[in-house]
Amino acid sequence: MTAIQEKSDIIRTERGLTINGTRITLYDLMDYLHAGYPVKLIRNYFFYITDQQFNAAITYIENHRKEVESEYQLVLLESDANRHYWEEINKEKFAQLTKHSPKPENRKAWEKLQVWKARLATEA
Repeated sequence: MTAIQEKSDIIRTERGLTINGTRITLYDLMDYLHAGYPVKLIRNYFFYITDQQFNAAITYIENHRKEVESEYQLVLLESDANRHYWEEINKEKFAQLTKHSPKPENRKAWEKLQVWKARLATEA
């Protein structure tokens, strides 16, 4: 694959390194690579892109491993910070929601949910 073709297959957007024509970032693929998934299995998860797009992304990651890995670590840190921020922001709201009793028409479903939650708590 030539450098020109490689550059057109992978572009930099506000989301980071992205497969051209999609919203899929290379960091999405990196999640699977870090989890130890084989490339063939990863390919199955991204069935909605072409083989050329997928192969270009994997090739780009292999050829620029240090750069992509560095950016991926920054993405993970930012994602974790965002998750923590929103968990803190919503902590009070979630606590208030759990205090509400269910509507009469949802009472049976609520009771089933409580039984299910209790069973899960004893299994953990």
